[in-house]
Amino acid sequence: MKQLKFKHFLPVIITIVLLVFFYQLLNKDVTKLSSQLIEKPVPTFNMSTLLEEGQSFSTSDILKSDVALVNIWASWCIPCRSEHEILMLLSRMEGLDLYGINYKDKNESALNFIKTLGNPFKKIGVDRNGRSSMVWGVYGVPETFIVHKGTVIYKHIGPIHMNELEEIILPILGDIL
Repeated sequence: MKQLKFKHFLPVIITIVLLVFFYQLLNKDVTKLSSQLIEKPVPTFNMSTLLEEGQSFSTSDILKSDVALVNIWASWCIPCRSEHEILMLLSRMEGLDLYGINYKDKNESALNFIKTLGNPFKKIGVDRNGRSSMVWGVYGVPETFIVHKGTVIYKHIGPIHMNELEEIILPILGDIL
Protein backbone atom coordinates (compact mmCIF):
# COMPACT_ATOMS: atom_id res chain seq x y z
CA MET A 1 0.00 0.00 0.00
CA LYS A 2 1.32 3.42 -0.97
CA GLN A 3 1.93 5.97 1.70
CA LEU A 4 -0.15 9.15 1.25
CA LYS A 5 1.87 12.34 1.11
CA PHE A 6 0.94 15.72 2.55
CA LYS A 7 0.84 17.28 -0.92
CA HIS A 8 -2.13 15.08 -1.77
CA PHE A 9 -4.14 16.61 1.06
CA LEU A 10 -3.08 20.20 0.39
CA PRO A 11 -5.94 21.02 -2.05
CA VAL A 12 -8.49 19.66 0.41
CA ILE A 13 -7.01 21.66 3.28
CA ILE A 14 -6.93 24.87 1.21
CA THR A 15 -10.54 24.33 0.14
CA ILE A 16 -11.68 23.83 3.74
CA VAL A 17 -9.83 26.97 4.91
CA LEU A 18 -11.38 29.03 2.10
CA LEU A 19 -14.86 27.70 2.82
CA VAL A 20 -14.54 28.62 6.51
CA PHE A 21 -13.25 32.09 5.58
CA PHE A 22 -16.09 32.77 3.11
CA TYR A 23 -18.69 31.42 5.53
CA GLN A 24 -17.48 33.84 8.20
CA LEU A 25 -17.44 36.69 5.69
CA LEU A 26 -20.95 36.03 4.41
CA ASN A 27 -22.33 35.51 7.89
CA LYS A 28 -21.51 39.08 9.01
CA ASP A 29 -24.40 41.49 9.38
CA VAL A 30 -23.34 44.80 7.79
CA THR A 31 -26.04 46.68 9.70
CA LYS A 32 -24.02 46.03 12.85
CA LEU A 33 -20.82 47.72 11.66
CA SER A 34 -19.48 49.83 14.45
CA SER A 35 -19.37 53.59 14.34
CA GLN A 36 -16.68 55.75 15.87
CA LEU A 37 -19.44 58.29 16.65
CA ILE A 38 -21.41 56.18 19.12
CA GLU A 39 -21.38 57.92 22.52
CA LYS A 40 -19.56 60.89 20.96
CA PRO A 41 -20.79 64.44 20.24
CA VAL A 42 -22.43 65.23 16.90
CA PRO A 43 -19.67 65.91 14.37
CA THR A 44 -19.00 69.45 13.23
CA PHE A 45 -20.44 70.23 9.80
CA ASN A 46 -22.06 73.05 7.86
CA MET A 47 -23.81 72.89 4.49
CA SER A 48 -26.43 74.70 2.45
CA THR A 49 -30.05 73.59 2.64
CA LEU A 50 -32.17 72.04 -0.06
CA LEU A 51 -35.43 73.89 0.53
CA GLU A 52 -34.41 77.27 1.99
CA GLU A 53 -32.10 79.15 -0.36
CA GLY A 54 -29.41 81.08 1.47
CA GLN A 55 -29.90 79.09 4.70
CA SER A 56 -27.52 76.58 6.20
CA PHE A 57 -27.80 73.28 8.06
CA SER A 58 -25.15 72.64 10.67
CA THR A 59 -24.25 70.96 13.92
CA SER A 60 -26.01 73.75 15.85
CA ASP A 61 -29.38 72.79 14.31
CA ILE A 62 -29.12 69.27 15.71
CA LEU A 63 -27.92 70.53 19.08
CA LYS A 64 -31.17 72.53 19.42
CA SER A 65 -33.14 69.26 19.43
CA ASP A 66 -33.32 67.08 22.53
CA VAL A 67 -33.82 64.00 20.34
CA ALA A 68 -32.93 64.02 16.66
CA LEU A 69 -32.81 61.50 13.86
CA VAL A 70 -30.37 62.27 11.04
CA ASN A 71 -30.94 60.39 7.79
CA ILE A 72 -28.44 60.41 4.92
CA TRP A 73 -30.28 59.75 1.65
CA ALA A 74 -30.29 60.34 -2.11
CA SER A 75 -32.97 60.40 -4.79
CA TRP A 76 -31.02 57.86 -6.87
CA CYS A 77 -30.96 55.41 -3.93
CA ILE A 78 -33.68 52.76 -4.29
CA PRO A 79 -33.48 51.63 -0.62
CA CYS A 80 -33.92 55.30 0.38
CA ARG A 81 -37.23 55.32 -1.48
CA SER A 82 -38.37 52.15 0.31
CA GLU A 83 -37.56 53.53 3.78
CA HIS A 84 -39.15 56.94 3.14
CA GLU A 85 -42.56 55.78 4.39
CA ILE A 86 -40.95 54.82 7.72
CA LEU A 87 -39.39 58.29 7.97
CA MET A 88 -42.80 59.85 7.30
CA LEU A 89 -44.18 57.81 10.24
CA LEU A 90 -41.29 58.84 12.49
CA SER A 91 -41.79 62.51 11.61
CA ARG A 92 -45.15 62.40 13.41
CA MET A 93 -43.58 61.40 16.73
CA GLU A 94 -43.84 64.05 19.41
CA GLY A 95 -40.44 65.23 20.64
CA LEU A 96 -38.44 63.82 17.70
CA ASP A 97 -36.88 66.08 15.06
CA LEU A 98 -35.88 64.52 11.74
CA TYR A 99 -33.05 66.01 9.72
CA GLY A 100 -31.91 64.90 6.28
CA ILE A 101 -28.59 65.06 4.50
CA ASN A 102 -28.98 64.71 0.74
CA TYR A 103 -25.89 62.82 -0.45
CA LYS A 104 -24.15 63.44 -3.80
CA ASP A 105 -27.38 64.30 -5.58
CA LYS A 106 -28.72 66.85 -8.03
CA ASN A 107 -30.92 69.48 -6.37
CA GLU A 108 -33.65 69.02 -8.98
CA SER A 109 -33.77 65.25 -8.39
CA ALA A 110 -33.77 65.67 -4.59
CA LEU A 111 -36.55 68.27 -4.76
CA ASN A 112 -38.62 65.99 -6.98
CA PHE A 113 -38.09 63.08 -4.54
CA ILE A 114 -39.36 65.19 -1.61
CA LYS A 115 -42.23 66.64 -3.64
CA THR A 116 -43.37 63.17 -4.74
CA LEU A 117 -42.95 61.25 -1.46
CA GLY A 118 -43.40 64.00 1.14
CA ASN A 119 -41.01 65.82 3.44
CA PRO A 120 -40.44 64.22 6.86
CA PHE A 121 -37.48 66.50 7.64
CA LYS A 122 -37.25 69.66 9.72
CA LYS A 123 -34.22 70.65 7.60
CA ILE A 124 -32.39 69.06 4.67
CA GLY A 125 -28.71 69.72 4.09
CA VAL A 126 -27.09 69.33 0.69
CA ASP A 127 -23.85 67.34 0.65
CA ARG A 128 -22.89 67.48 -3.04
CA ASN A 129 -19.33 66.19 -2.68
CA GLY A 130 -19.86 63.79 0.26
CA ARG A 131 -17.42 65.56 2.61
CA SER A 132 -19.98 66.29 5.33
CA SER A 133 -21.19 62.70 5.24
CA MET A 134 -17.60 61.56 5.72
CA VAL A 135 -17.44 63.29 9.12
CA TRP A 136 -20.47 61.19 10.07
CA GLY A 137 -18.57 58.04 9.03
CA VAL A 138 -21.07 57.19 6.31
CA TYR A 139 -20.41 54.02 4.28
CA GLY A 140 -23.26 54.57 1.83
CA VAL A 141 -26.91 55.53 1.69
CA PRO A 142 -29.21 55.27 3.47
CA GLU A 143 -27.74 55.58 6.93
CA THR A 144 -29.54 56.89 9.99
CA PHE A 145 -28.28 58.23 13.31
CA ILE A 146 -30.18 58.82 16.53
CA VAL A 147 -28.86 61.75 18.54
CA HIS A 148 -29.82 62.42 22.17
CA LYS A 149 -28.83 65.74 23.74
CA GLY A 150 -26.02 66.24 21.23
CA THR A 151 -24.59 62.73 21.52
CA VAL A 152 -24.85 60.06 18.82
CA ILE A 153 -26.38 56.99 20.48
CA TYR A 154 -27.23 54.74 17.51
CA LYS A 155 -26.30 54.22 13.87
CA HIS A 156 -28.40 52.22 11.43
CA ILE A 157 -26.83 51.18 8.14
CA GLY A 158 -29.19 50.53 5.24
CA PRO A 159 -32.91 51.17 4.96
CA ILE A 160 -35.07 50.98 8.06
CA HIS A 161 -37.65 48.24 7.57
CA MET A 162 -40.85 47.94 9.59
CA ASN A 163 -39.49 45.11 11.75
CA GLU A 164 -36.35 47.16 12.53
CA LEU A 165 -38.51 50.14 13.36
CA GLU A 166 -40.51 48.07 15.84
CA GLU A 167 -37.65 45.99 17.28
CA ILE A 168 -34.78 48.53 17.36
CA ILE A 169 -35.64 52.15 16.59
CA LEU A 170 -38.87 52.58 18.58
CA PRO A 171 -37.46 50.96 21.76
CA ILE A 172 -34.44 53.29 21.62
CA LEU A 173 -36.66 56.31 21.06
CA GLY A 174 -39.08 55.12 23.75
CA ASP A 175 -36.26 55.10 26.29
CA ILE A 176 -35.24 58.70 25.57
CA LEU A 177 -38.48 60.48 24.63
